[in-house]
Amino acid sequence: MAQATQEFGEWPLKRLMTEVCGSGHKSADDLTRAQATEAFERILAGEPDPTTLGAFWLANRWKRNTPEELGAYVDVMCERVEYAEPDVDPVDCGANYDGKGRTAILGVAAGAVAAAAGTPVVVHSGDRVPTQKQDAYKHVLDELGVHTELTPADSADMVDETGFGFYYQPAFNPAIDDLFDRRDMMGVRSFVNTVETLANPAGASVHLGSFYHLAFAKKVVDTFVESEFHDLDRVLMFQGMEGYDDVRPGYTKVAEWDAAGGEANGGDGEEAGSEGASFDDFEIETAEYGMDLEADDLAVDDVAVESAEITEEVLAGERDGAFADAVAVNAALRIYAGEDADSIEEGLDAAREVIDDGSAYDVLEAMREF
Repeated sequence: MAQATQEFGEWPLKRLMTEVCGSGHKSADDLTRAQATEAFERILAGEPDPTTLGAFWLANRWKRNTPEELGAYVDVMCERVEYAEPDVDPVDCGANYDGKGRTAILGVAAGAVAAAAGTPVVVHSGDRVPTQKQDAYKHVLDELGVHTELTPADSADMVDETGFGFYYQPAFNPAIDDLFDRRDMMGVRSFVNTVETLANPAGASVHLGSFYHLAFAKKVVDTFVESEFHDLDRVLMFQGMEGYDDVRPGYTKVAEWDAAGGEANGGDGEEAGSEGASFDDFEIETAEYGMDLEADDLAVDDVAVESAEITEEVLAGERDGAFADAVAVNAALRIYAGEDADSIEEGLDAAREVIDDGSAYDVLEAMREF
């Protein structure tokens, strides 16, 4: 332990548990940025014993992390990420890595549509990450015959050549991938499930993500602001199906943060995460776009296989109805996030146009050929 103290500082996880964060969700104190930084450095170096590590993760879960803590965890992770920025500036889609188990993954189709409409898109995931270990972006792309186990440099080239890029977690974020077994033994989510989605391996200026509650979207924005690694222009988050970045049928709450928005544009400067920025929220009702959608309409039995089939058929213009509508509205969100449309309606028009003229399917074919 003396060697660890000399290498890392004065705050082994056991001491943090005893003196700071381990006394329960009502009486625990928050970590300082320096303490959180040291804690995650120790974790990524494999220093804590499994019992102490599990206790620390649970203590963080019970007391709920602050943006300052999460910002420190993000920065420690990002120091170890292998970044590869494409020439274009894509929308970064940071869906939950532990995947979906009941409804189709629509982000591959939506990303291809957005790319065809002129909004480059990047997605990233691991391979059935704890805790749920369900299907994610990688598995849909694998079913479509798209190469996924790429180097970060190849992923960046994929974005530039096709408009859509996939970054594979073990390749660009091996430090987090190395935590797989210890996370798997936990059985519950930890702050790692949050920070891994914020890696932004393409260095994009726009982040698109999802939340269960609006307060979490504000926390993510504040985390990005606290991060010394990220300098984002926009964040768009919404209440996705199964916590993923797929818009819910019916009513969906959307949170929008603009670094240069300002209170003059109607945002709330005090809650925006940084001075001069704007944070606002609005609602999407799919029925207002002529879409008769319910959650059951998007349910599937085999998520990866059926999501791939749906992607192929919608992009080829061979499928209409609920899935085609859902792909179009999700593409519209990506186009709007990238500021290539001034409204969701305008994004929908662009999405439907590139599906109808076949250019969205051309993106899929280019992804397969890459």
